[in-house]
Amino acid sequence: KRCVAVWLAGLLLLGAPAPVLAETVLEKISRTGVLTAGARPTSIPFSFINEKNEWIGFSVDLLEVIRARLEKKLAKRIKLEKKEVTPESRIPLMVSRAIDVECSSTTYTRGRDEIVDFSIIFFFTGSQLLVKKGSGIKSLADVAGKRVGALRAATGEKALRASQPNADVVTFQDAGAGLLALEQGRIVAFAWDGILLAGLVARAKNPKDYEVVGSFFSKDPYSCMVPENDSKWRDFVNHTFMELIDSGKYFELYDKWFGERGVVPYPMSDQVRNYMIMQSMPE
Repeated sequence: KRCVAVWLAGLLLLGAPAPVLAETVLEKISRTGVLTAGARPTSIPFSFINEKNEWIGFSVDLLEVIRARLEKKLAKRIKLEKKEVTPESRIPLMVSRAIDVECSSTTYTRGRDEIVDFSIIFFFTGSQLLVKKGSGIKSLADVAGKRVGALRAATGEKALRASQPNADVVTFQDAGAGLLALEQGRIVAFAWDGILLAGLVARAKNPKDYEVVGSFFSKDPYSCMVPENDSKWRDFVNHTFMELIDSGKYFELYDKWFGERGVVPYPMSDQVRNYMIMQSMPE
């Protein structure tokens, strides 16, 4: 403390302006009236851009709920500004505080938790393989010695290398490029989160040509990323989700995107439902 005081005094004697202490995310949003959120444009059905050039998806709906609750807390209009991120750029953008929150399809890992913070979990999935129907590939054992695609810097790439070290892993910047490589026969399978593979197939030109195979070979609990060391903002996001769970609106949103008539049908198991309810703490 004494060193800091001497340093500040020195700056003032030299005529330099005193440094401005970093504001919290809530303070920043209150000052600017803008919630800046990172989202991925192809993470169907979590965050993606539709034919009308609109951002939509399950995670985008969650962001909208956070925005609405901010308006009540701050008693002012808040704009939700979506900023496109990639698997490689999302963490640097969060560390630099260029974004206030990132909600799309990011897996909560212990390694990432060292440099950013996470909300409570809002979705569960795991890595699987996307293949052409009739390929004969049914599991990871079948891709040994073969070229398999994965999204660069995503958890699926790490899980693939660890679970099938004999695969020839080819990485891609985006999932669309991976699907094209599979279609052209440059790879025999594409590894990614099972739910995102299902979303990728749903938007493919010929969905019936593909199938998702194999059991999960990774754990991928999705959370929203928030900046490190800002507990009030993390609590705000968490309490927003807890209110959604308690009111039942979380399950309504889930059914909207993952129910029988959803964009990607993905029934919630009783185990996951119970876990979601248990994450909500008493008031």
